[in-house]
Amino acid sequence: MSTSRQEIFSGTKEVEAHLQLDLVKLDGYLKAQIPDFAGPLSLKRFKGGQSNPTYQLLTPGRRYVLRRKPPGPLLPSAHAVDREYRVIKALHGAGFPVPRPFVLCEDTSIIGTMFYVMEMVEGRVLWEMSLPGMAPAERAAIYDSMVSTLAQMQSLDYQKLGLEGFGKPTDYFARQITRWGKTYVVSETEKIPAMDRLNAWLPANVPVNEETSLVHGDYRMDNMIMHPTEPRVVAVLDWELSTLGHPLGDFTYHLLPWLLPTMGNKVSNLGGLDLPALGIPTMEQYMARYCALTGRSGIPHFEFYTAYTVWRLACIYQGIIKRVEEGTAASSEAPKNADLVRELADIAWSYALKAGAR
Repeated sequence: MSTSRQEIFSGTKEVEAHLQLDLVKLDGYLKAQIPDFAGPLSLKRFKGGQSNPTYQLLTPGRRYVLRRKPPGPLLPSAHAVDREYRVIKALHGAGFPVPRPFVLCEDTSIIGTMFYVMEMVEGRVLWEMSLPGMAPAERAAIYDSMVSTLAQMQSLDYQKLGLEGFGKPTDYFARQITRWGKTYVVSETEKIPAMDRLNAWLPANVPVNEETSLVHGDYRMDNMIMHPTEPRVVAVLDWELSTLGHPLGDFTYHLLPWLLPTMGNKVSNLGGLDLPALGIPTMEQYMARYCALTGRSGIPHFEFYTAYTVWRLACIYQGIIKRVEEGTAASSEAPKNADLVRELADIAWSYALKAGAR
């Protein structure tokens, strides 16, 4: 592996002082809630992730994963670990590849915030889109597994899963633009003209195209666990942003590595790579595979969706920067200034221009 993201984000680390947990209280709670749970309990924190602090719980018999809200003041509706738990529980019951959930704790007296505990799925979390060190056939199979797993999720009947009230089934893009636009405004640390233009143009140009499925909201390679030795997805993680909505919201977000130019380690992407030589599909090939899996003849309004997707990523990073400023960011690798947001905003506006913005 090259240095970069794989080394930065893989594995665990010691828990920082401000994110320590009361292990005695937690151990007692989990013994009462999880069958066969037996301490003594110790913990590490996973390096990856910018939002909800995620811990590895170690006991003599097995390992678990704990996801919690971060401490400190939070944006409204953010860090919804209770929603994560609900959707994981529904998907696990349907046989979709997610970790087995054990318990949701809404009692903030246990560790100071709401949290849930799930099984730790063994496998590989891959942080570099180029998949260094792999053979072309393995890379191709991993990419196919990712898009096939997405298509599988979108084919599920959310009503049969008991998720009919998990979100509004209409106006997904309009609602998302309103939500992330508000998030951006309250997180803004400096004026970025391209973001102001996008904030005005996007809500006025939403395509009329209603479809509804379960939406993950952050469907990307490093939010999945691959089998330890086989090129297939064994668990999809990080359901914090999940809701009901338009399936193209997830798919175009999943296309971000193709949509972004070469950006070094700042954002994982495929810019500047010889994809055919690596065995990685081109964006056109990946889109064709997705359309074949989901029965589509194509993706109308694609340029709008790409502008929205890159703009949304800029909004997400602006929220992270605000948390860094407030001292509540979960990752030491979080961006600390708005340079990345400005760069993403310019890319998003270039896609908006292709969609007809003036």
